[in-house]
Parts: sequence; C-alpha cells; structure tokens
Amino acid sequence: MAGFKKLIFLQFVSWLLFSAAGIFFVASSFDSAVSRAQVSAQQMVSNYIQEKTVNDMNPDHIRLSLSNGNVFSTFIVRDFSGQAVLQLGTPTQLPFLADVIADSFNSIRPQFAVNKTKDIKIEFVINAQSQASLLQQSLLLMLLISGLVAFIPIFYMQAIYKKLNRNVSMTVANAVDVYITQNQVTESIEEDFNTGKVTELGAELAPSFNRLAHFLKSKQEDIKSAAHSIKQEAYKDVVTGLGNRNMFVEYYEHQIEQANNKSFGTLAMIRCSELQMINQTRGYQKGDEYIRAVSDIVKHVSGTYTGSQVFRLNSSDFAVILPNVPSKEAEQFGETLQARFTQYQQNQELSSVANAGIVSYESGKPLGELLSVVDNAMSMAQSKQANAWHLQRESDIVNNVGAGFGNQNWRRVIREVIDSRRVNLMMQNIMPIGKNVKAYAEIQSRFKTEDNQMLPTASFLAMAEKLEMAIEIDQLIIDSSLELIKTRNFNEKFFGINVTASSAHSDQFVIWLERRLLKDGNLASKLIFEVSEFGLQQNIKASKRFIDMVHRVGARITVERFGVGLTSFKFFRDLKPDFIKMDASYTRGLEEDKNNQYFMRLMVDLAHRIGVSVFAEGVESQEEKHIVETLCLDGVQGYYIEKPKEV
Repeated sequence: MAGFKKLIFLQFVSWLLFSAAGIFFVASSFDSAVSRAQVSAQQMVSNYIQEKTVNDMNPDHIRLSLSNGNVFSTFIVRDFSGQAVLQLGTPTQLPFLADVIADSFNSIRPQFAVNKTKDIKIEFVINAQSQASLLQQSLLLMLLISGLVAFIPIFYMQAIYKKLNRNVSMTVANAVDVYITQNQVTESIEEDFNTGKVTELGAELAPSFNRLAHFLKSKQEDIKSAAHSIKQEAYKDVVTGLGNRNMFVEYYEHQIEQANNKSFGTLAMIRCSELQMINQTRGYQKGDEYIRAVSDIVKHVSGTYTGSQVFRLNSSDFAVILPNVPSKEAEQFGETLQARFTQYQQNQELSSVANAGIVSYESGKPLGELLSVVDNAMSMAQSKQANAWHLQRESDIVNNVGAGFGNQNWRRVIREVIDSRRVNLMMQNIMPIGKNVKAYAEIQSRFKTEDNQMLPTASFLAMAEKLEMAIEIDQLIIDSSLELIKTRNFNEKFFGINVTASSAHSDQFVIWLERRLLKDGNLASKLIFEVSEFGLQQNIKASKRFIDMVHRVGARITVERFGVGLTSFKFFRDLKPDFIKMDASYTRGLEEDKNNQYFMRLMVDLAHRIGVSVFAEGVESQEEKHIVETLCLDGVQGYYIEKPKEV
C-alpha cells in the first residue's frame, strides 16, 4: 500500500511538471504572437499618419483606413500638448487564464506612433481577444489531456490492486479457516501451517503463518498464566493472604469430594470469637491485626502436617484441611491450637481468642453436609470455655441428632449460667470533656462455665439471642449490676448497662424492669441504659415505649453504635434519648478523615440543640482524642482512655 501511494505521488508530481512546462510553452507562444501583432499594428499606424493631419482624422475615416478598427482595443489621437483629440474603443477584459498570462509576461502594452511635422501622436492597444481565447482553449485542453494521461493509469492500477488485495485476503482467510478447523478439536494450538490443504491455498504463506502459530502458542500460555494469576488474586483474602471461601470450595470439590482415589483426613473450623468486640471498641485496624495474628497461629500449627491447607471463609472463620490425619492426631492439633490461642490472649489482654470445631472427612462426602457437622462442633466448642475446641465424632452425631446437638448444648450452658448467676462485671469509664458534662462508667459482662472457665462473650450473647434467652441474660446483668452498686456504695457515680433490642421491645421485660427500678428507686437515677441505634430502629413504637418508661422512673438512655444506620432528625425528636455514642468506625483514623469529622461535627450541633450529649467510643490514640475534643464532643471512651477493669 505504501508503494502504491508513492506511485500516485510520483504521477501527480510528473503531471504538475508536465503541465507547468506546457503552460510555459503556450504562454511563450502567445507572447510571441502578441508581440508580432503589436509590431505589425505599429507599422500600419505609422504609415497611416504620414500624410494626415489632425483635422483629417475622424472615426469613420480611421475605421475605413485601419481594418475597420477591429485591430485595436483602444485608439487615441493626441496633439503634442498631450490632449486627447479623438478616442476610439474602450479596453476589453481578456479571458481569465489569458489575462493572468498576459499580466505575467506583460505581453499586451500600449503602443505609440508619432508624426512630428503634422503634430500627431497616436496611442493604441491592440485587440488580442482572438489570441487570448485560443490561448485559454489550448491551456484547458492541454490540462485535460495531460490529466487523463497521468491519472487513468492510477485508477486502473488501483482497481487491479483492490482485486489483488481481495484475492490475497480470501486466500489468507481460507488458509486460516482450514487451520482453525484442523485445530478446533484440542484446546491448545498443535497443528503446523505447512500441512494438508493449507499449503495448497498458499505455500508461500506457510513460513509466516507457522511463525504466527508459534507466537499464538506462546501468547496462549501467557494468557493461561495471567488467567491463573487473576484467579489466584480473586481467590485470595486481602487481609491474611490466604485462599478465600471460593478457593476452599474448589479445593474440596476437586481434591476430596470428586477425587478418584479414596482419601480421608480432618477438617477444622476456627472462629475468631472477639472480632466483633475488637472492631467496636478498638477499631477495624486493630480487628485486622487480630485476624492476621490468628491466621499466623493457625498457619504455624497446621504447617507441621504434610499437605495441610488453610483458608479464610469469611470475616471471622478459618478452615483447615489436614489430609490423612486421623482423629487421634486431630485431638493433638486442637490442644496445640488452644495453647497458642491462650498464650496470645494473655499477651493481648483479651477475654478469648478463637474456638475450633473439628470433624473427620473421607472422599465423596458432600461439602454441605460436612460444613453442617463442623458448625455443630464449633457450637460445642464455644459453649465450653475460651479458646476451647471440640472434635465431633460419628458416634456423637448419631447419639445427639446431628446439628441440633450444638444448640442444645448452648441452651444447657446458658441456662446453667443464668441459674448459677455466673456473670463477672467489668467497668470502662467514659472520660468527660468539659467541666459541666455528665459522663458515666459502662458496665460490661463476662460469663463463665461451671468449671469457672471464661466463655467467649460475643458467641455467648449471640447464641442467647438466637435461642431467645436474651431477656433472661439482660435481667441477670441488670440484677447483678444493681446488687454491685448497692454493695460497693457507688453513690457518686453513674453507670451504663447494655440492653438488647429484643429485650427493649418486649412488654414482659419492660414491665419487669420498671418494677425492678421502682424497688430500688434511689438507684434508678444513677443508671443509663444503652441500646444500639440499629436495634431501636427495628420497632420505633416499642422503642419509644421503653424509653418513656426509663425516663419515667428517673433513668436515662444512650443510643450506642450511632451512625451505622440511616437515622433522621425525627428519630431524636420522637425517642428523646439523653446520650448518643458515635460508632467506633467514625473514630478510627479521624485525624485524616475529613468526611467523618464533618459528620461528627454536624451530629454534635444537632444533638446539642435538643439537649443530647455526644460521646465517642473506640478512641485508640492521642491524635483521635485531640480531634474529638476539637469537634466539641462531650466525652470519650476507648482503650487509650481506659481499658475495662474488673470491679
């Protein structure tokens, strides 16, 4: 195509040069013809005026004597003083091309003839209309003929080129079709281009197409490698770098459930029991650090087993596959995990770290069925103690009706805690900002088994909610808190007690709480009940009834974890809380997050207008505390201010 364009360019340049030469030749001929005509006219006029006087010259006589005057465009008779005595004709406009050439060559000029004895001076311009018309016709004809001669071959060659290009394209297309047909059986590119029908279509193309085929093979490998890398990234957990749930499912289905060879092993599920509490009280950054620490422990312990695989299934759950590990060795795995978790718990001052549910598997067992069994084992482990593990055997499943056993055991544990009133109370103060601010100490609960082992608090409360035992747990916490306040004689302090939304919306619980507070009327004014914003929003009418009762007996209300829902100003106006606690997610990195600063400042302004105090929870650094103070909040709570302490 580049050569064809070059040919067109050369043809065009040649045409221009030829045309320029032709124009110059025709123009020169025109100039010569006009010059000869001017010389002849001047001789004729000079002869005419030899015997004439000015008075003898009149228009008719001049036309009669000088070829009817058609020779001249203009004819002016002057005396020697320069005055025009007689003028015939007016200048005529030549055709455009002739006029341009005449101006360029200065071909047509005024001519003069003089007879001094007769006092006659003639000025004239010849009439070159016929020559000019002939000139223009010659130029146009020359340009047309030369253009045809120059460009007809180009158009002809272009048609030939298109036809040739179409034939080549069809040949290549047919060759590619044959190549694709003979390679479509397999996933990889195997056939060369110099075999069979391909060589018949274009033997000369075979070497180039073979190079293309090898290039495509290399690209195919690159694409496979890139796809594998992308899949690995898509199957990777960003916090721990472990495979995620998708990778776990794929591994189990290919290596265990659909495996051709029989195999067995152990599946363990590890659940991080404190993740929710750490996220709420210390911030999500600390939560990620906690998850990475648990991941490192699990990888280290499982790394001693050949072929072990570790996955992170969701925010709080890990799965460990230990191929060819029998139940006896799985028990040792659980013991080692518990010891490492307990060590980490002591270093980090946590109430627990994680629990493990362990089951055996064999090839062909459906994943859904196995997960149901291991989840049951997890429930059993959580109901024992902090960092406990439980190995679910086949005999356990048969004797205890499968997955329901975990819930039954939890119910037994929770009932035993309620009946034995085994609850430990801890306190975490809210530090007031400003002299006139009234803050309080939040009472937090921990629960123990009959062996005096600490239960994972988040799991315990979640199971109590699930088994509809949350009201009894709230009653136990409130009773224990009131007894503690009375026995310790905390007359100058105020105390916050958490209440679940299900209890706050229960008429039975509201009646019980009102009677209980009226029984100790002098303590009611010392209490602030904390209910989550999300929980209150689930039933505004019931929430308002609960808050009205609390205010009626002299206690107060805090809306905790504020900001996670879609609260409107009408929410405050209808429920009239006394305090709100901004969710810890707004405090995390507050010094750099201008949006959270703006939102908190806006909520502080709105809350203060209706007499509501605003606290920040989850404060973990001096920078966060400083920003909270500049935003005019009323109090701060968090591990930087004070850690929960046993009463």
